[in-house]
Amino acid sequence: MTFSIVARDPRTGAFGVATATGGPCVGSLVAHARAGVGAVATQGFTTNPFYGIDGLELLAGGESARETLQVLTRADRNRERRQCIMIGRDGATAGWSGAELGADFDTFLETDLAVGGNLLAGPTVLPAMLAAYKAEASVPMHDRLAAALKAGEAEGGDRRGTMSASVKVVTTEPYYAIDVRIDWSDTPIDDLLTALAASTSGDYAEFFERLPTRAEPDRG
Repeated sequence: MTFSIVARDPRTGAFGVATATGGPCVGSLVAHARAGVGAVATQGFTTNPFYGIDGLELLAGGESARETLQVLTRADRNRERRQCIMIGRDGATAGWSGAELGADFDTFLETDLAVGGNLLAGPTVLPAMLAAYKAEASVPMHDRLAAALKAGEAEGGDRRGTMSASVKVVTTEPYYAIDVRIDWSDTPIDDLLTALAASTSGDYAEFFERLPTRAEPDRG
Protein backbone atom coordinates (compact mmCIF):
# COMPACT_ATOMS: atom_id res chain seq x y z
CA MET A 1 0.00 0.00 0.00
CA THR A 2 3.03 2.28 0.41
CA PHE A 3 6.50 2.94 -1.02
CA SER A 4 9.16 4.57 1.14
CA ILE A 5 12.84 5.45 1.43
CA VAL A 6 15.07 6.13 4.45
CA ALA A 7 18.55 7.61 4.12
CA ARG A 8 21.54 9.03 5.97
CA ASP A 9 23.89 11.66 4.58
CA PRO A 10 27.35 10.41 5.57
CA ARG A 11 28.83 13.90 5.14
CA THR A 12 26.46 15.74 7.48
CA GLY A 13 24.83 12.99 9.55
CA ALA A 14 21.37 14.16 8.48
CA PHE A 15 18.59 11.58 8.31
CA GLY A 16 15.63 11.60 5.96
CA VAL A 17 12.51 9.59 5.24
CA ALA A 18 10.06 9.95 2.37
CA THR A 19 6.91 8.02 1.67
CA ALA A 20 3.85 7.90 -0.57
CA THR A 21 0.67 5.83 -0.60
CA GLY A 22 -2.75 5.35 -2.13
CA GLY A 23 -4.48 6.50 1.06
CA PRO A 24 -4.53 9.79 3.01
CA CYS A 25 -2.09 11.25 5.55
CA VAL A 26 0.90 8.97 4.93
CA GLY A 27 3.28 11.38 6.67
CA SER A 28 1.36 11.18 9.93
CA LEU A 29 2.00 7.53 10.89
CA VAL A 30 4.57 6.09 8.50
CA ALA A 31 7.54 8.50 8.60
CA HIS A 32 9.72 8.93 11.70
CA ALA A 33 13.20 10.41 12.23
CA ARG A 34 15.33 11.80 15.03
CA ALA A 35 18.51 13.87 14.77
CA GLY A 36 21.64 11.90 15.56
CA VAL A 37 19.64 8.68 15.92
CA GLY A 38 18.05 7.41 12.71
CA ALA A 39 14.96 7.17 10.54
CA VAL A 40 12.10 4.68 10.20
CA ALA A 41 9.32 4.02 7.70
CA THR A 42 6.66 1.76 9.22
CA GLN A 43 3.91 0.56 6.89
CA GLY A 44 2.02 -2.52 5.73
CA PHE A 45 -1.57 -3.69 5.65
CA THR A 46 -1.91 -2.44 9.23
CA THR A 47 0.74 0.18 10.05
CA ASN A 48 2.23 0.00 13.54
CA PRO A 49 3.34 3.53 14.53
CA PHE A 50 5.23 2.12 17.52
CA TYR A 51 7.82 0.69 15.15
CA GLY A 52 8.76 4.33 14.59
CA ILE A 53 8.24 5.64 18.13
CA ASP A 54 9.79 2.73 20.02
CA GLY A 55 12.26 2.02 17.24
CA LEU A 56 13.87 5.44 17.58
CA GLU A 57 14.05 4.98 21.35
CA LEU A 58 15.90 1.68 20.90
CA LEU A 59 18.23 3.19 18.33
CA ALA A 60 18.92 6.11 20.66
CA GLY A 61 19.77 3.61 23.40
CA GLY A 62 22.49 2.03 21.29
CA GLU A 63 20.72 -0.86 19.58
CA SER A 64 21.57 -1.42 15.91
CA ALA A 65 18.89 -1.18 13.23
CA ARG A 66 18.89 -4.96 12.92
CA GLU A 67 18.61 -5.52 16.66
CA THR A 68 15.88 -2.89 16.95
CA LEU A 69 13.76 -4.47 14.25
CA GLN A 70 14.18 -7.91 15.82
CA VAL A 71 12.94 -6.57 19.17
CA LEU A 72 9.95 -4.85 17.58
CA THR A 73 8.82 -7.76 15.43
CA ARG A 74 9.27 -10.38 18.16
CA ALA A 75 6.93 -8.39 20.39
CA ASP A 76 4.26 -7.88 17.71
CA ARG A 77 1.73 -10.67 17.18
CA ASN A 78 0.60 -9.05 13.92
CA ARG A 79 4.11 -8.70 12.52
CA GLU A 80 3.22 -10.71 9.42
CA ARG A 81 0.99 -7.80 8.32
CA ARG A 82 3.70 -5.20 8.81
CA GLN A 83 6.54 -3.82 6.75
CA CYS A 84 9.35 -1.63 8.05
CA ILE A 85 12.67 -0.18 6.94
CA MET A 86 15.03 1.67 9.25
CA ILE A 87 18.49 3.18 9.41
CA GLY A 88 20.68 3.82 12.44
CA ARG A 89 23.27 6.45 13.30
CA ASP A 90 26.05 4.39 11.70
CA GLY A 91 24.20 4.09 8.39
CA ALA A 92 23.42 0.40 8.84
CA THR A 93 19.94 -0.54 7.62
CA ALA A 94 17.38 -3.23 8.34
CA GLY A 95 14.08 -4.30 6.86
CA TRP A 96 11.09 -6.48 7.67
CA SER A 97 8.30 -7.67 5.40
CA GLY A 98 5.61 -9.92 6.88
CA ALA A 99 4.42 -13.03 5.10
CA GLU A 100 0.82 -11.76 4.86
CA LEU A 101 1.65 -8.75 2.71
CA GLY A 102 0.92 -10.65 -0.49
CA ALA A 103 3.11 -11.00 -3.54
CA ASP A 104 3.83 -7.40 -4.49
CA PHE A 105 6.31 -6.26 -1.83
CA ASP A 106 10.07 -5.95 -1.47
CA THR A 107 12.91 -4.14 0.31
CA PHE A 108 16.39 -3.14 -0.81
CA LEU A 109 18.96 -2.44 1.90
CA GLU A 110 22.30 -0.67 1.49
CA THR A 111 24.61 1.27 3.77
CA ASP A 112 23.08 4.73 4.31
CA LEU A 113 20.02 3.90 2.20
CA ALA A 114 16.99 1.60 2.15
CA VAL A 115 13.72 1.40 0.21
CA GLY A 116 10.64 -0.70 0.81
CA GLY A 117 7.14 -1.04 -0.53
CA ASN A 118 4.06 -3.20 -0.62
CA LEU A 119 1.09 -3.42 -2.96
CA LEU A 120 3.55 -2.22 -5.58
CA ALA A 121 2.62 -1.78 -9.22
CA GLY A 122 5.64 -3.82 -10.29
CA PRO A 123 9.22 -4.91 -9.57
CA THR A 124 10.82 -1.76 -11.03
CA VAL A 125 9.38 0.69 -8.46
CA LEU A 126 12.02 0.29 -5.75
CA PRO A 127 15.09 0.02 -8.02
CA ALA A 128 13.96 3.24 -9.72
CA MET A 129 13.78 4.96 -6.34
CA LEU A 130 17.31 3.86 -5.45
CA ALA A 131 18.69 5.00 -8.79
CA ALA A 132 16.98 8.40 -8.59
CA TYR A 133 18.25 9.08 -5.07
CA LYS A 134 21.82 8.21 -6.04
CA ALA A 135 21.65 10.23 -9.26
CA GLU A 136 20.86 13.42 -7.32
CA ALA A 137 23.98 13.28 -5.12
CA SER A 138 24.82 16.97 -5.59
CA VAL A 139 21.48 18.35 -4.35
CA PRO A 140 20.06 18.64 -0.80
CA MET A 141 18.70 15.52 0.86
CA HIS A 142 15.07 16.60 0.69
CA ASP A 143 15.32 16.99 -3.09
CA ARG A 144 16.98 13.56 -3.41
CA LEU A 145 14.19 11.97 -1.37
CA ALA A 146 11.51 13.70 -3.43
CA ALA A 147 13.24 12.58 -6.62
CA ALA A 148 13.09 9.00 -5.35
CA LEU A 149 9.33 9.28 -4.78
CA LYS A 150 8.84 10.80 -8.22
CA ALA A 151 10.80 7.96 -9.82
CA GLY A 152 8.83 5.34 -7.91
CA GLU A 153 5.56 6.93 -8.98
CA ALA A 154 6.72 6.96 -12.61
CA GLU A 155 7.11 3.17 -12.39
CA GLY A 156 3.56 2.80 -11.06
CA GLY A 157 4.21 3.23 -7.32
CA ASP A 158 1.26 2.04 -5.27
CA ARG A 159 -0.87 0.02 -7.68
CA ARG A 160 -4.01 1.76 -6.35
CA GLY A 161 -2.56 5.14 -7.32
CA THR A 162 -0.86 7.75 -5.15
CA MET A 163 -2.94 10.10 -2.98
CA SER A 164 -0.58 11.36 -0.24
CA ALA A 165 3.17 11.92 0.15
CA SER A 166 5.66 13.16 2.73
CA VAL A 167 9.31 14.14 3.13
CA LYS A 168 11.00 14.60 6.52
CA VAL A 169 14.64 15.48 7.26
CA VAL A 170 16.43 16.00 10.56
CA THR A 171 19.87 17.59 10.85
CA THR A 172 21.24 18.81 14.20
CA GLU A 173 18.12 19.85 16.11
CA PRO A 174 15.25 17.97 17.81
CA TYR A 175 12.80 19.61 15.40
CA TYR A 176 12.55 18.69 11.73
CA ALA A 177 14.60 20.70 9.25
CA ILE A 178 12.09 19.56 6.61
CA ASP A 179 8.58 18.30 7.36
CA VAL A 180 6.43 18.66 4.26
CA ARG A 181 3.43 16.52 3.50
CA ILE A 182 0.51 16.40 1.13
CA ASP A 183 -2.29 14.58 2.92
CA TRP A 184 -4.77 14.16 0.05
CA SER A 185 -4.43 15.08 -3.61
CA ASP A 186 -4.75 13.63 -7.10
CA THR A 187 -1.16 14.80 -7.69
CA PRO A 188 0.50 14.53 -4.26
CA ILE A 189 4.10 14.15 -5.37
CA ASP A 190 3.95 17.09 -7.77
CA ASP A 191 2.29 19.10 -5.00
CA LEU A 192 5.01 17.94 -2.61
CA LEU A 193 7.71 19.24 -4.94
CA THR A 194 5.96 22.61 -5.06
CA ALA A 195 5.66 22.76 -1.28
CA LEU A 196 9.30 21.78 -0.81
CA ALA A 197 10.41 24.57 -3.13
CA ALA A 198 8.29 27.09 -1.21
CA SER A 199 9.59 25.95 2.18
CA THR A 200 13.27 26.00 1.24
CA SER A 201 13.47 29.40 -0.44
CA GLY A 202 12.39 33.00 0.04
CA ASP A 203 10.86 34.37 3.23
CA TYR A 204 10.19 31.00 4.84
CA ALA A 205 13.78 29.84 4.40
CA GLU A 206 14.99 33.08 5.97
CA PHE A 207 12.52 32.64 8.84
CA PHE A 208 13.69 29.07 9.43
CA GLU A 209 17.34 30.11 9.51
CA ARG A 210 16.55 32.43 12.43
CA LEU A 211 15.04 29.71 14.65
CA PRO A 212 16.77 29.01 17.97
CA THR A 213 19.10 26.03 18.12
CA ARG A 214 20.51 24.15 21.10
CA ALA A 215 23.86 25.84 20.52
CA GLU A 216 22.28 29.29 19.99
CA PRO A 217 19.03 29.36 21.98
CA ASP A 218 18.65 33.16 21.76
CA ARG A 219 18.48 33.32 17.99
CA GLY A 220 15.39 34.98 16.56
